[in-house]
Amino acid sequence: RGGFIGYVEEYGCMGMSAFYTGAGTDEAGAIATIHRAIDLGVTLFDTAEMYGPYLNEELLGRALAGRRDQVVVATKFGTILHRGDGTRGLDGSAANVRLAVEGSLKRLDTDHIDLYYQHRMDPGTPVEETVGALAELIAEGKILHYGLSEAAPATIRRAHAVHPVAALQTEYSLWSREPEQEILAVVRELRIGFVPYSPLGRGFLTGTIRSLDQLDESDFRRYNPRFEGDNLARNIGIVERVDAVAAEVGAKPGQVALA
Repeated sequence: RGGFIGYVEEYGCMGMSAFYTGAGTDEAGAIATIHRAIDLGVTLFDTAEMYGPYLNEELLGRALAGRRDQVVVATKFGTILHRGDGTRGLDGSAANVRLAVEGSLKRLDTDHIDLYYQHRMDPGTPVEETVGALAELIAEGKILHYGLSEAAPATIRRAHAVHPVAALQTEYSLWSREPEQEILAVVRELRIGFVPYSPLGRGFLTGTIRSLDQLDESDFRRYNPRFEGDNLARNIGIVERVDAVAAEVGAKPGQVALA
């Protein structure tokens, strides 16, 4: 409690239900993939109420039936307005935290969440209020640890002063190096686990995507500035450098990107 030390193998489940090409089209394949990941030693599975919304948590809950005690489950709250009409929006209020966790517990078919992230910071709610509610959930055993996602250094420190932050999730890859400026130093100092998301550059650093034509019209990446217009060509140039290194060392581009 209070911080993960060392490395764990994580599997991000988002793309099975939302945002990416093929999402939600093969539940049997998705569940088989989760089972195979467990067999290969993956111990941390990441989801969020926003993925679907709700569909990804339900999928993971079904996939972990009978295997829940073998893994650590992480999910996220704070981007759905449970106190309102259930649409997307930032709400880190204590009341919203309470409403969100009960829904996630039900969808995941579990009596506790191992790691519960605030998905995005709510500028309208002091982080101290949010963390106060999370600390109560820890005391009640509904969650075991809490984390933050995409939080600034000052926010991390304020949250940590109320109750120790177990993990910080932030995008980090060969072409998203911003955490190196301040974030990594802060989490090392405070002994907070660092969980990089999209370490394969949303799939592009695997070397398998060369054109937006390979993506469905509904794919989130089509409308991300990183992949629009001339930006796509410049980023493909980075991918080609990764490909070249992979060829030199006899590895796959994705392995090089992760290393």
